[in-house]
Amino acid sequence: MILRTNMVSDQEFLEKLVKAIVDHQDDVKIDRKVDEMGVLLTLHVNAADMGQVVGRQGVTAKAIRTLLRIIGVKNNARVNLKIEEPEGSTRGEHRAEPVV
Repeated sequence: MILRTNMVSDQEFLEKLVKAIVDHQDDVKIDRKVDEMGVLLTLHVNAADMGQVVGRQGVTAKAIRTLLRIIGVKNNARVNLKIEEPEGSTRGEHRAEPVV
C-alpha cells in the first residue's frame, strides 16, 4: 500500500519540474487520479509553454515520463502522464503552402 506522503510526491515532483521549465508558472495545474491501472497525472499548461514541455520531437515529455516512472517504481505504483492540449494551441494544425 502507498503511504499518504508518497501519494503526493509524484504530483509535487511533476509540479516543481514543470514550473522550472515553463514561463507561465501560475498556469501549471496537475490533476491526479488513482484507479486500478495506477496513477494518472494530467498536466495543464499555458498554450505558449507547450513547446517547452513537449520539446523537440517529444524528447522533453519523454524524459519527464521516464522520471515519473522511476518515482512510481520507488513507490510501488504505475505513474502515467497525460499532457492536455490547451485552448488556443496551434499544435496539429497544418498550414498549406501557397502554390506558386
